Amino acid sequence: MQQRPLASTGRSVSAIGLGTWQLGADWGDVSESDALDVLAVSVEAGVTLFDTADVYGDGRSETLIGRFLASHSGNGVTVATKMGRRLAQEPENYTPENFRAWTDRSRRNLGVDTLDLVQLHCPPSAVIHADETYDALDALVDSGAIAAYGVSVETCAQALSAISRPGVTNVQIIFNPFRLKPLDEVLPAAEAAGVAIFARVPLASGLLSGRYSASTSFAANDHRTFNRHGEAFDRGETFSGVDFETGLVAVDELSAALPDGVSLPAASLAWIASRPGVTSVIPGARTTAQARSNADAGAIDPAVLDTFAAAVVDVYDRRLRADIHPQW
Repeated sequence: MQQRPLASTGRSVSAIGLGTWQLGADWGDVSESDALDVLAVSVEAGVTLFDTADVYGDGRSETLIGRFLASHSGNGVTVATKMGRRLAQEPENYTPENFRAWTDRSRRNLGVDTLDLVQLHCPPSAVIHADETYDALDALVDSGAIAAYGVSVETCAQALSAISRPGVTNVQIIFNPFRLKPLDEVLPAAEAAGVAIFARVPLASGLLSGRYSASTSFAANDHRTFNRHGEAFDRGETFSGVDFETGLVAVDELSAALPDGVSLPAASLAWIASRPGVTSVIPGARTTAQARSNADAGAIDPAVLDTFAAAVVDVYDRRLRADIHPQW
């Protein structure tokens, strides 16, 4: 597994990380035992970045990661958590007092004195643009509560705003074969500024796994059921905002462009990881088999994917660009 510098922190993180939303909630049930096994298999495969948030299972994801790390010391894992969605998404809730309360809670959940990396969790644009936001984050660094900070964003405009801030370590943004807009400006700007990019939702909520059909259904407590049209939060978080049936057609076309022996999810992860400016890709995994498969994608030679890379652009331009590109 390739390890890449995490901006100027002195840390390195794996090109393929692990997103742990599914170990908390909103993806159906994952048992504690299964969750810990996914973490263990990921580390064995060379994964050194766990991405979580204080609202994933109301802290369950953080707590499980903390329990795992307490019994697996010296593994070099960087834990990137997120804060800001425990209250209504209103700028006035992003105060130094709330930042302190949220980070203190995450420190307890993870069992650490200093959080490796804290990201604002897709806050309103006004928060990303405000000087006061970064003053408060700098104060947390100075106090030793956090070692570094970043911003998880919904839009490319938000990403560019965050990248312009000198204290920002990373920007986390949706980037996958169904969401190509970050290629235009965000990735070049991040690379020029020395800001790490974490590519989230890399498999479009599983749509790019190639396992789904028009008859596929999801559990009632799975966001792919209750947020398909943006009923609970930003529609772009579910299937990257792509209409499910349209996505299935695009999946078939992308699959047809793959070389023998390379699966669509592996190709998608490898393609994302190979884009200049991307530091780490953070797919989720509900099972140990998924965790191993995700990590193995980091070993695919990008040259093997030349035909696939051309197909990504072609399919996006024909089927998705008009609906997706203007929105995020």
